[in-house]
Amino acid sequence: MKRATAEWVTKAEGDFAMVEREARARKSPSYDGLCFHAQQCAEKYLKALLCEAAMEIPRTHDLVALLERLLRKFAEWEFHREDLVSSQA
Repeated sequence: MKRATAEWVTKAEGDFAMVEREARARKSPSYDGLCFHAQQCAEKYLKALLCEAAMEIPRTHDLVALLERLLRKFAEWEFHREDLVSSQA
């Protein structure tokens, strides 16, 4: 794994840890925060894959736009589209 890819993965895992902690919260869970970090986690994992594939990483938070770019090399990822589209609705 490339060093830059590992950095994206580390950041994504940090967001995932936040999601897990907030999901376990008994008092006053922040669902907005949980959703924000879940989106950030997905975004960073998609950017990690772009990085590892030596593809340009655009400055965007649009998960579908990131998927579109990835589909150029990883057509098998098409099955993620429905989930990513519904996450932005």
